[in-house]
Amino acid sequence: MKAKNISIEIDDFKLKGPAERMVQLFALGMLAQTLPPAANVQPVTVSGAPAIGEYWIGQGGINAGYVAACGDVPAHYLILGDEDLGEFKWGRYQEESAATSKWDGKANTDALIAAGNHPAAESARAYTADGHSDFDLPAAAQLHQAWAYDLISKGYYWSSSQRSAYSAFGLHFGAGVQYGDGKDGELRVRPVRRYFI
Repeated sequence: MKAKNISIEIDDFKLKGPAERMVQLFALGMLAQTLPPAANVQPVTVSGAPAIGEYWIGQGGINAGYVAACGDVPAHYLILGDEDLGEFKWGRYQEESAATSKWDGKANTDALIAAGNHPAAESARAYTADGHSDFDLPAAAQLHQAWAYDLISKGYYWSSSQRSAYSAFGLHFGAGVQYGDGKDGELRVRPVRRYFI
């Protein structure tokens, strides 16, 4: 037995299909018209995000602000660890590193950990807070974001971004200046993590 088809014509628009499917489409269209507007909207916002600079309960640190999607990394909030971990060498002086991203601390930290003998990155990765163990040594742009929002007031901190075989970027928070410092020197470490939204 052949299924019955229904045709609907409105001006120059024509829709034709099996009767059962056309009834389903008609019912769904009517249902969508009767629901209140809010029922058709799916909000994509994070509720309860604290102000920048405030501790984000359950996220392991301070809300360091929103970061737009870049490359293959989706939009997220940057969470700045609540503790200064001390001073460490960047490591592997006179050796090139794959940690060259200026904005992706995770990719840089992964590269440094894989290569081994990078104390600053290893200390950041070992940090845990609120059950999170996905902290990284921040990239140069992530450190700059912490400076821009006045989240660290003084001290000289390592980024995970290599400048050359001999140096990596560090940020002097008191002066607000980014330098390339020798990888064999010791600077402070403050871990970060990403909270995807």
